Amino acid sequence: MKKKIVTTALLLFCFFAGFATIENLNGRWTGVLKTDQGDEYPLVYNFKIDGGQLTGTAKTPKGDMPINDGEITGNTFSFNVIVNKMEIDHTGKFYGDSVGVDISLGDARSHATLKRAQ
Repeated sequence: MKKKIVTTALLLFCFFAGFATIENLNGRWTGVLKTDQGDEYPLVYNFKIDGGQLTGTAKTPKGDMPINDGEITGNTFSFNVIVNKMEIDHTGKFYGDSVGVDISLGDARSHATLKRAQ
């Protein structure tokens, strides 16, 4: 019986520790997207955690666009941004001091590292 209680307590602790960690994703994050052709595009995201959902905005050449369909699972997340009627999918992982994000549009896929903006 004690083993069950300890195991349950540890699982709950891990769950809440993971949730508390992802809360630190809130705020402004920046990076650079480098394409295979050598082009570079600045990335700016303002992430907001609202319960188990990720919301906020992404800066685009068309201005700030809303983050859509944001989901959080542990320290990973996914969302999309619609620019010029094109849905750009994002999946990412929060590392505390940085964010790894994979961005895909159709068959084109790229990876970027984001840092917290000062």
